[in-house]
Amino acid sequence: MKPAPWILLAIVAPGLWAQEPAAPPLHLLPAADASAFETWLKGTGEADPRGVFRMESGVLHISGEDRGYLATRQAFSNYHLSLEYRWGTRTDGGPYVRNSGVLLHGAGAHGAVGGVWMASLEVQLAQGCEGDLIAIRGAKEPKLDFACRTRMAEDRHTRWDAQGSLTPYSGRQFWWSRHQPFFAEWLDTRGRDDLASPLGEWTRVECICLGRRVTVKINGHTVNEAEQVSPAAGRVLLQNEGHEVFFRNWTLQPLKAP
Repeated sequence: MKPAPWILLAIVAPGLWAQEPAAPPLHLLPAADASAFETWLKGTGEADPRGVFRMESGVLHISGEDRGYLATRQAFSNYHLSLEYRWGTRTDGGPYVRNSGVLLHGAGAHGAVGGVWMASLEVQLAQGCEGDLIAIRGAKEPKLDFACRTRMAEDRHTRWDAQGSLTPYSGRQFWWSRHQPFFAEWLDTRGRDDLASPLGEWTRVECICLGRRVTVKINGHTVNEAEQVSPAAGRVLLQNEGHEVFFRNWTLQPLKAP
């Protein structure tokens, strides 16, 4: 594929992070060089003939057509990732919540999982589910494993709880701490304790990856944490999952290893 000419890694001002930095931060900005990134779509592979991924006035616009992701070519470990997203108007035509995600520690081949995803740890951005954690595992790819400290809610699903029991991942997503019990996930509905911004406004997501731990924040609030993550490094991906979404202020601060 010939990369779209709009993305570059550039240095931004330090001093914004609680963890000890290991190098100047990286900021993903529109520019003339897209060599730091690849795209993948189920229907067209590494080609993007319809411009599903494009920059508009400094904002990454993902149209929602097809399914796939934008991926860094470089693998990272020990970093603080921060970005903002907001939903567009396009949906996949179904009745359920708008859906996207940030995929961490991506490894292996493009489309190895169902022809769509790279093996990775998903930080869910779906409405009402912001901060849920899911292992995306391929049959022949590195098996991603992790555990979370959890409590069991009245709907018999786990919630992250810093004082809870350490629970290995077993195929069911680990829900964020205040995920509403029995939340029905209808389009554009919100859980009563949601921390994401209202529809059409920007929501900030942070993923602090240190050693084998991944901490997730939504609008400044810690909502979930993975432990014993393996592998503990990999590529970073932004999902296209059938719903129009915009991303901006995507920053990656390298951190000193614990």
